[in-house]
Amino acid sequence: MAERGSAGETGAGPGTAALAIETRGLSKHFGQQAAVDGVDLAVPHGSVFGFLGPNGSGKTTTIRMLLGLAAASAGTVRLLGQEMPEKLHDVLPRVGALVEGPAFYPFLSGTANLHRLDAVGPHTIPSTRKARVNRALERVGLEHAAGKRVHAYSLGMKQRLGIANALLSPRDLLVLDEPTNGLDPQGTREVRNLVRSLAREGTTIFVSSHLLAEVDQMCSHAAVMSAGRLVAQGPLAELRQAGSARLRLLTPDGGLARQVLAGLGLALEPGQTGVARPQQDGETLVAALAGDARQTGVLPEDVVAHLVQAGVRVRGFAVERESLEDRFVALTGEGFDVAQ
Repeated sequence: MAERGSAGETGAGPGTAALAIETRGLSKHFGQQAAVDGVDLAVPHGSVFGFLGPNGSGKTTTIRMLLGLAAASAGTVRLLGQEMPEKLHDVLPRVGALVEGPAFYPFLSGTANLHRLDAVGPHTIPSTRKARVNRALERVGLEHAAGKRVHAYSLGMKQRLGIANALLSPRDLLVLDEPTNGLDPQGTREVRNLVRSLAREGTTIFVSSHLLAEVDQMCSHAAVMSAGRLVAQGPLAELRQAGSARLRLLTPDGGLARQVLAGLGLALEPGQTGVARPQQDGETLVAALAGDARQTGVLPEDVVAHLVQAGVRVRGFAVERESLEDRFVALTGEGFDVAQ
């Protein structure tokens, strides 16, 4: 996991040629306030990249700068290997986006809205428009409501229509800002499956969200924003493993167990010890483990072996790792929504 910087700073990140999105020192100031402060993003081609952070952390402002919708105060942006905003007209036809919620003509049908939006694009092909609109509506599950006026759509249906608009032409990069906003559980699953299918076809998906559970199920990589700063990024598997772990020991030989744990350099967590069923099970002890026990040489199985060798009766032993939610809360100091 790279913390407070790009993957390149760790020496293990992908090179520029392998990145669909790359920023260096990207910043946006409104007067004296820094909405985005020195962000170095590295989004690999073909990834489903979750852009996480509490509301107000700078996610949407960053996306607007990536797409040329807002000028950066400082820093550089490369999309699909091209400098932005210099190559804006070359790059944007290859990028689909849903930012800050969809906007449509309310008294036109979903189909009519997509026809008009597609006609605005300078690179679209009129002869294939009808087929492309029908295909996009089918992919987001709106074919049954294609003829209905948009003012009668629910918020979730409007979200899906916005995604359909982003899919009217083949895209190398799809940028989705809170794509499951307003969706019911079924709609959320449909969007999740759609994102996965697009990724399998080779499209890079950049998903901004404050819903940790959705990112956890959908994404291969993630970055975490807090108060305008990038505090971590990398493969999701690395983010899961980067947090701390602790062992929980149940034994009737608490005093001896403390000595063994201390000899192994494992300190008991303050306030985490207590007596559980003293007449039957004994005492529960909780000690912190390093984030990667392999680097310290203290593996959970080694702890058990030392305890048994010292004569400690082990009646229960478990290793508890920080959840992804715990890790992100530790990084941002704020909570995330974990359920739709």
